Amino acid sequence: MNAPHLLTGDRPTGRLHLGHYFGSLQSRVTLQNTHHSFILIADVQALTDHFHHPEKVSENVLEVLKDNLAVGLSPEKCTFVLQSQVPEIAELTVFFSNLVTLGRLQQNPTVRHEIRQKQALFGESVTYGFLGYPISQAADITAFQAEVVPVGEDQLPIIEQTRELVRSFNRYYGEVLREPRALLAEHPRIRGLDGQQKMGKSLGNAIHLADPEADTRQKIMQAITDPQKARKNDPGRPEVCTVYTYHRLFQPEHLGTVYQECSTGSRGCVQCKQELAFCVNQHLAPIREVRQELQHQDAQLSEMLLDHTEQARVTSKATLQAVRKGMRLLFKTS
Repeated sequence: MNAPHLLTGDRPTGRLHLGHYFGSLQSRVTLQNTHHSFILIADVQALTDHFHHPEKVSENVLEVLKDNLAVGLSPEKCTFVLQSQVPEIAELTVFFSNLVTLGRLQQNPTVRHEIRQKQALFGESVTYGFLGYPISQAADITAFQAEVVPVGEDQLPIIEQTRELVRSFNRYYGEVLREPRALLAEHPRIRGLDGQQKMGKSLGNAIHLADPEADTRQKIMQAITDPQKARKNDPGRPEVCTVYTYHRLFQPEHLGTVYQECSTGSRGCVQCKQELAFCVNQHLAPIREVRQELQHQDAQLSEMLLDHTEQARVTSKATLQAVRKGMRLLFKTS
């Protein structure tokens, strides 16, 4: 039996960080053994809010690829796809744009949240491309007939909109597209070092997989802790401490000790951060080692990425052929 198709990926707007690692990358490594995994590097979609700095996007394509490879994704087990080199996605985006209303896009909770976050960029003038990126994502998913799409809870509205588009298309044009299902991430969003609810590339609150040991240690030593724990022996509140949330990820077997020592005042924040920095660096060491080996292989990686993209287009071309047939767009001379 053929393995089910899976699509996931990243926007190349910067190197990947711990939020990506726990939120998606770890599960990708496991799922590549049971699914036909398409890993999309979404450079076109990254331009929706980086249109004024396209060089930032292009410069990070290979950086994102290296991060994926460094955590254990195998070119023999999954297919890497560069979005801009798959014209079928753009064509599907145009077709799908006729199946969704402006009001439906504006009601999408994910889109509304993203627009609020990008207020400084757009002001009152949100671009068509940004408002319509759920349509582009639906095209990504359906181009490769993905049945499974790993997402965080905040992305569930995007998958639901894709399912709506698939049902609408199939109702008008025949059973051509597969309706995907969301696979929720095992871990919720990873809190930023500054205490914000989200670790982000552009927020300055992230530990990147490629960060050197010294940089990682410095970032952790500056992380926000419980503001009420002013002195070393003050009882702390682990449940509100950013550093404690990372201990939960990196040494769950010692979590009870960390909690007890913090809440009774026998553990100081400096000690707690130093211990965490050691654990994080120890965990990331093998990833950094592989990434360092990849650092000077740009030519080979570029060739591999383009080869994989061409392999993926076998699927996207077949999808578009079926879509065009359903839409009566296969014009033939008599």
